[in-house]
Amino acid sequence: MAMNGIGGNTIQQVKCNMTLREIRQWAAYRNRRGSLNVGRRVEQAAANTAAFHYNTKVKEEHHIDPLVLMPHEDDVFETFEEQVSD
Repeated sequence: MAMNGIGGNTIQQVKCNMTLREIRQWAAYRNRRGSLNVGRRVEQAAANTAAFHYNTKVKEEHHIDPLVLMPHEDDVFETFEEQVSD
Protein backbone atom coordinates (compact mmCIF):
# COMPACT_ATOMS: atom_id res chain seq x y z
CA MET A 1 0.00 0.00 0.00
CA ALA A 2 2.86 2.34 0.81
CA MET A 3 4.28 1.75 -2.67
CA ASN A 4 1.02 3.14 -4.06
CA GLY A 5 0.80 6.06 -1.63
CA ILE A 6 -2.20 4.69 0.25
CA GLY A 7 -2.01 5.72 3.89
CA GLY A 8 1.55 7.05 3.61
CA ASN A 9 4.84 6.52 1.88
CA THR A 10 6.29 3.95 4.29
CA ILE A 11 4.91 0.85 5.95
CA GLN A 12 5.26 2.56 9.32
CA GLN A 13 3.19 5.54 8.12
CA VAL A 14 0.52 3.18 6.78
CA LYS A 15 0.34 1.40 10.15
CA CYS A 16 0.01 4.75 11.96
CA ASN A 17 -2.44 6.40 9.54
CA MET A 18 -4.85 3.58 8.73
CA THR A 19 -7.20 1.56 10.87
CA LEU A 20 -7.31 -2.21 10.69
CA ARG A 21 -10.73 -1.92 9.05
CA GLU A 22 -9.33 0.28 6.25
CA ILE A 23 -6.45 -2.13 5.69
CA ARG A 24 -8.89 -5.03 5.46
CA GLN A 25 -11.02 -3.11 2.98
CA TRP A 26 -7.98 -2.48 0.78
CA ALA A 27 -7.01 -6.16 1.11
CA ALA A 28 -10.48 -7.19 -0.07
CA TYR A 29 -10.27 -4.72 -2.97
CA ARG A 30 -6.84 -6.03 -3.97
CA ASN A 31 -7.97 -9.64 -3.78
CA ARG A 32 -10.96 -8.88 -5.99
CA ARG A 33 -9.41 -6.41 -8.45
CA GLY A 34 -5.72 -7.39 -8.51
CA SER A 35 -2.59 -5.33 -8.13
CA LEU A 36 -2.70 -1.64 -7.28
CA ASN A 37 0.40 -1.05 -9.44
CA VAL A 38 -0.60 1.24 -12.31
CA GLY A 39 2.28 0.14 -14.54
CA ARG A 40 1.30 -3.49 -14.16
CA ARG A 41 -2.32 -2.72 -14.94
CA VAL A 42 -1.28 -0.82 -18.09
CA GLU A 43 0.93 -3.72 -19.15
CA GLN A 44 -1.96 -6.16 -18.65
CA ALA A 45 -4.39 -3.99 -20.61
CA ALA A 46 -1.94 -3.50 -23.49
CA ALA A 47 -1.15 -7.24 -23.64
CA ASN A 48 -4.83 -8.18 -23.58
CA THR A 49 -5.58 -5.69 -26.36
CA ALA A 50 -2.64 -6.81 -28.50
CA ALA A 51 -3.45 -10.51 -28.04
CA PHE A 52 -7.11 -9.91 -28.86
CA HIS A 53 -6.17 -8.02 -32.04
CA TYR A 54 -3.64 -10.67 -33.07
CA ASN A 55 -6.00 -13.54 -32.33
CA THR A 56 -8.73 -12.06 -34.54
CA LYS A 57 -6.30 -12.15 -37.50
CA VAL A 58 -4.97 -15.71 -37.25
CA LYS A 59 -6.39 -19.23 -37.13
CA GLU A 60 -7.32 -20.62 -33.73
CA GLU A 61 -4.35 -22.99 -33.56
CA HIS A 62 -2.02 -19.96 -33.77
CA HIS A 63 -3.70 -17.91 -31.02
CA ILE A 64 -1.43 -16.50 -28.34
CA ASP A 65 -2.03 -16.09 -24.63
CA PRO A 66 -1.82 -12.48 -23.37
CA LEU A 67 0.64 -13.66 -20.68
CA VAL A 68 3.22 -14.13 -23.45
CA LEU A 69 3.13 -10.37 -23.99
CA MET A 70 3.53 -9.50 -20.28
CA PRO A 71 7.24 -9.72 -19.47
CA HIS A 72 6.82 -8.61 -15.85
CA GLU A 73 3.90 -10.86 -14.96
CA ASP A 74 6.13 -13.69 -13.75
CA ASP A 75 7.82 -11.51 -11.11
CA VAL A 76 7.70 -12.60 -7.49
CA PHE A 77 4.62 -11.14 -5.81
CA GLU A 78 4.23 -10.44 -2.14
CA THR A 79 0.89 -11.15 -0.59
CA PHE A 80 -0.94 -8.28 1.03
CA GLU A 81 -0.27 -9.76 4.45
CA GLU A 82 3.47 -9.98 3.72
CA GLN A 83 3.54 -6.32 2.71
CA VAL A 84 1.90 -5.05 5.90
CA SER A 85 3.64 -7.45 8.28
CA ASP A 86 6.92 -5.47 8.27
